[in-house]
Amino acid sequence: MQTIDRRHLVQGAAYLATAMAGGARSEQPGSGNHPSSFITAQDGTRLFVQDWGRGRPIVFLSAWAFHSNVWGGHIAALSGKGFRCIALDRRGHGRSDAPNCGYDLDGLANDVATVIEQLDLKDIILVAHSMGSVEAVRYCSGRGSNRVARLVLAAPVTPFIMKTSDNPEGVPRHLIEAQDEAITRDFPRWIAENEEPFFTPDTPQETRTWIKNMMLSISLPVALACRKTISTSDLREDVRKIACPTLILHGDKDASAPLPLTGARTARMIANCKLIVYPGAPHGLVLTHQRRFLADMLAFVA
Repeated sequence: MQTIDRRHLVQGAAYLATAMAGGARSEQPGSGNHPSSFITAQDGTRLFVQDWGRGRPIVFLSAWAFHSNVWGGHIAALSGKGFRCIALDRRGHGRSDAPNCGYDLDGLANDVATVIEQLDLKDIILVAHSMGSVEAVRYCSGRGSNRVARLVLAAPVTPFIMKTSDNPEGVPRHLIEAQDEAITRDFPRWIAENEEPFFTPDTPQETRTWIKNMMLSISLPVALACRKTISTSDLREDVRKIACPTLILHGDKDASAPLPLTGARTARMIANCKLIVYPGAPHGLVLTHQRRFLADMLAFVA
């Protein structure tokens, strides 16, 4: 990959993410010149971590089939405002190892805990988008209760997606299985068919292509294992245990995680929670509404 002039990184998150991917080194996080590294999980899986800036730590957890480069624009903005920004590639995603196990809820939450504990992060602002919310909630309800000071959930898929006898609001199992079958048959086609509601009409084609390529870089078994974790994770009790101040940002045009089923329900279960609804925003609001997302997050932290 050709060297990219740092002056051009401000032109967009996609260009920044590309630069990050090309500039990765196996050095200690936060070392300044090469702020990226690998941290070893409990089962030996190497997890890739981006670590930029100095100051109060912000940890970013990504959506399903996304990896840490999606946070490039956020990292660029916040590391320049006195924050230390840490973003990890979930196992099986991006530059992390892709073992054939460990994609269950506890396994993924343990990976988050390993990164945070090995870096000895405290007073954390934990930011999670979509699938990242299940990892964040499980972590905060247990091992992370003493380390996380603020929790930000963007378009969360909590507290429980699947319909059961005691969760009648959920999505019927047969509809979830039908989507899984469609992904198994033709993942690229499924992405194309579901692309439009994820973005806003004015989202550039370059951004759409970047996200599609990111998703297709994930192996299909990993993608399906993570979808199973999303659909089967009952986090109602975990959500109720969250004690830290929480901010939920959710769009009212979210087709992937409808607001009444997810963000609104989650907000009602957390004692100290603020819900902000973005009119017209889709599931990909961290990209489509990035400027407002950052402003709301900073106001909440301040």
